[in-house]
Amino acid sequence: MPDTTSPLSPRGILMLMLAGALATAAFDIYGQVISPALGGSRLAPVPLAGSVWRAIAGFPSKEMAELLHYTAGVIGYPLGFALVARPLWQKIAPAVPWWAVAVAFGCAQWVFALYIMAHLVAGQPAFLGWTGITWAALWGHIVYALVAIGVSNHFALVRR
Repeated sequence: MPDTTSPLSPRGILMLMLAGALATAAFDIYGQVISPALGGSRLAPVPLAGSVWRAIAGFPSKEMAELLHYTAGVIGYPLGFALVARPLWQKIAPAVPWWAVAVAFGCAQWVFALYIMAHLVAGQPAFLGWTGITWAALWGHIVYALVAIGVSNHFALVRR
């Protein structure tokens, strides 16, 4: 009988995409509504993705920026967790609770987004210059990871 909880099974892929979609919605709600309501910065992930797209493709495209943002959230980050972070977690620290792993994964996503993609690829200041948006993005990525891994956990894709 096939393993239906494998992240690469048809059920696993659908559940990862569901987790990614819900997490992306949570990230966007946090960045557009909650952070500003709490006095923090408003996140602008699509323009940031646009600067990454422009650096890679050589021309601007709002549509490709949106596609890049949503593809990363719905597919890229969930696969990164399922194929890299989850196996490492299960081998190195299986006793660590899922929510603590989610906080660490959110921080790793933040470094990837704001240092590797925004800075090294798109040429923005490292961590966007350590402004208010830097910290809003940190919390946004943690919220994203908590939702994505929490949903995955609920559907038994993560066992902790």
